[in-house]
Amino acid sequence: MFADVIVVGGGVIGMLSALRLAEAGMRVCVLDRADFGREASWAGGGIVSPLYPWRHGSAVKALAEWSQGIYPTLGSTLAAETGIDPEVYQTGLYWLDMHDEADALEWAQQERAPVQSVPIETVYRAVGGLGKGFSRAMYRADIANVRNPRLVQALLASLTANPLVTLLPNQAVADLIQEGSRVIGVRTAAGNLHADQVVIASGAWSASLLSALHLQLPVSPVKGQMILYKCDAEFLPTMVLARSRYAIPRCDGHVLVGSTLEHAGFDKTPTGDALASLEASALELLPGLANFPRVGHWAGLRPGAPEGIPFIGAVEGHEGLWLNCGHYRNGLVLAPASCQLLTDLMVGREAIIDPAPYRPTVERMRPGVID
Repeated sequence: MFADVIVVGGGVIGMLSALRLAEAGMRVCVLDRADFGREASWAGGGIVSPLYPWRHGSAVKALAEWSQGIYPTLGSTLAAETGIDPEVYQTGLYWLDMHDEADALEWAQQERAPVQSVPIETVYRAVGGLGKGFSRAMYRADIANVRNPRLVQALLASLTANPLVTLLPNQAVADLIQEGSRVIGVRTAAGNLHADQVVIASGAWSASLLSALHLQLPVSPVKGQMILYKCDAEFLPTMVLARSRYAIPRCDGHVLVGSTLEHAGFDKTPTGDALASLEASALELLPGLANFPRVGHWAGLRPGAPEGIPFIGAVEGHEGLWLNCGHYRNGLVLAPASCQLLTDLMVGREAIIDPAPYRPTVERMRPGVID
C-alpha cells in the first residue's frame, strides 16, 4: 500500500492532522496501535484553555489563542457533517484562591485577555453548590469545554467518509522504514506501508517510535486520573478550578473532576489512592456531589514535553519524517492550531503562526542506550 502521508497515531492530534492533510488533497493513511482516540484524547477533560494560561510562554499562547477561536466552527462543522455534536460548551471558568493571582491579572492586562478579578460573593451566587472557605476569584467568560469522546467520534466519522483517507486501527508500528536518510514508510505485523512522508502523532508513545532511528525525543508519559459524576443538568453552570483540581460541567449534567499528575511510566491503572484524593477534592469544591452517583474513574497518559511546548515540524536529517506530538496537558486545547500548522508546513504554504518555537529537537542516542 502507498499513500502520500502516513500518520502514526489515531488520537485527536493524529486524526485532525489527517483531516487537514486530506483537505489539502493528500492521500492519508492513519494507523493506531489500538482503537482510534482511546488514549489521552478520550481521557482528558476538554477545557479549551490551558489551566493556567499566564504560566505559559508565547509558544503555547499562540497555539491556544488560534485554537480557541476556531473551536466553535470546528464543532459545528463536524456536527453538521457527521451528526455527532462535539458539544463545544461555553461556560466560562472561575479560578479560586490562586497564589499567583497578581501575576495572572498582570498577564491579562498585558495580553488584553478577558480575565478579571471578581468578588467571591459573585461566585457563590453563580455556583450555588460551591464549598465554603474560598475568598478570592478570577473569571473568564469565553472559555469553553469540548466533550472530547464525542470529538473523537466525530473526527472518526468524518475521516471514515473521506475517500482520501484510509484508517488502520490495531496496527502497531514496529519500525520506520528508511532509504538512506529518508523515511519512506512503516513496518507493522500486517506488512510494510510506504509513503512520501510519515507523521509521528503518537502522544506519549512518540519517543519510542523515534528510538527505532536511534533518536531521543524528550517526550514521556505523565499519568492523570479523573472521576465523573452524573448530576442534574443545572447543578454546575460553569467550570471551577481551585487547589490544582477542576470541575467541568457537560451539557447533560455530567461533571468531571480531575486530575492527578503522576510519573508512573506507561502504567494506566486507576488507583484507590487517587480515587480517594479526587473524591476529597470534589467534595471540598462542590459538597453537593455527595448526593449524586460517581459513574466513572479512569486514567490516561499525557505526552509530557519540556515547558509543555509541542514538537511540530520536520525532523532535521531525516527527510520525510514529521512530528506533531508532546502537547502535555494541552493536546485538546492546541489541536486545531497544531494540525493546521503542520499542514501548512507540509504543503509549503504560509504558516498560521511562526513555526520556529515548535521545531523538533532530537538527539542521537548514545551508544549502549536501550529504549
